[in-house]
Amino acid sequence: MHSWDISKRLAWVESQQWLIFRHHHQTNPWYRAKCAAAVPEDWTSLPILRKQDFQEGLSQCLSSAYTLKEVYVGNTSGSSGHPFYFAKDKPCHALTWANIMYQYRQHGIELGERQARFYGIPLSGVSRWKELAKDYIGNRVRFPVFDLSDSVLEQWLARFRRERFVYTYGYTSAMTCFARFCRSRGLVLQQLCPTLRACIVTSETCTPEDRNILREGFGVPVINEYGASETDVMAFDRPDGQWGICATNVFLEVVDDAGRSLPDGQEGRILVTALHNKAMPVIRYDIGDLGVLGRDQQGLPVLRQLSGRVNDMAVLPSGRKAAGLTFYYISRSLLERGGFLREFIIRQTALDTFVFQIVSDRELSQAETAAIRQQMDLYLEPGLKLIVERVPAIERSGAGKIKHFYSEIQV
Repeated sequence: MHSWDISKRLAWVESQQWLIFRHHHQTNPWYRAKCAAAVPEDWTSLPILRKQDFQEGLSQCLSSAYTLKEVYVGNTSGSSGHPFYFAKDKPCHALTWANIMYQYRQHGIELGERQARFYGIPLSGVSRWKELAKDYIGNRVRFPVFDLSDSVLEQWLARFRRERFVYTYGYTSAMTCFARFCRSRGLVLQQLCPTLRACIVTSETCTPEDRNILREGFGVPVINEYGASETDVMAFDRPDGQWGICATNVFLEVVDDAGRSLPDGQEGRILVTALHNKAMPVIRYDIGDLGVLGRDQQGLPVLRQLSGRVNDMAVLPSGRKAAGLTFYYISRSLLERGGFLREFIIRQTALDTFVFQIVSDRELSQAETAAIRQQMDLYLEPGLKLIVERVPAIERSGAGKIKHFYSEIQV
């Protein structure tokens, strides 16, 4: 497809949109009920799916040709406050990795080259060993983002002096913190690790200020990835500086608050259609981000702007800092325990106080609250105060997105 002319590429995307729609309309009773009518003539007449829709249960969201044993199953990070499980058929999952391989190769990076991964990781149990196994197979070194204190960042510097890393990958906030630390020491990471060639940021908004800090601290090009576990990598920086839409795998739209399509150049809610996922209908899915689409000089779709996904840092009484996504790992056990957790946010109201606001099918038990405290002791530090508030709804930001962590303290 990448070698086709523009008109053929755009025609293929439109054809694939309707193919995946017709597949699910014919084979998925759950999705057909969402449509509530015969096949429409206009794409924009199709229903907009939201994260709450998929929380109705994975088994009923599957198309009739698939069972849970035949698909790849994962769960979202919950960084938007809406955790749920999703499924991809295996060819679709393979195409996700083919897309990643293609995007990386545009920047001279091959999958399997040494990666410094700035991410979270479960600290115990089977999930931890699975992640470590994937790191080993993928030639990745994990730099957990739960503790970003100076002593830990010094250890990271020592690791870069020893290892022949080719690129860094991970959360914007954690890598920006590390880049600031390098600058404060008068260091450029690429000079310590001459094999380093690129920095790929994901999961959080990378502002122009962040990009400059990363360039100065790391000394390599910064590449912006926009993706979601339940969909795909949806946009990736091209070598020409454009944020190209990954149109081989996804179709993106922008709509207003009423669900009406907006023209290129206007900001609105991003809808994504997964063009190859036959197991589960990810069609006109409101991913919870606000953005602006456009076209490059050839007429190809590009992402001009992305709003949301900016995560605060947690600052603790000891002076230790931790990335806001740490709270995904704290709440993950609740998500995996039974699916009663619908939405959540965490507010830091004082250096030692965190308010866990949840929308759930029931109250948390004393044992579950104690488990959260135990996880906070493990991932953050002992002695922190936890307040659990069950609320009917979570207040959303102007972008319509629920940011999972808010710091309300001045440091």
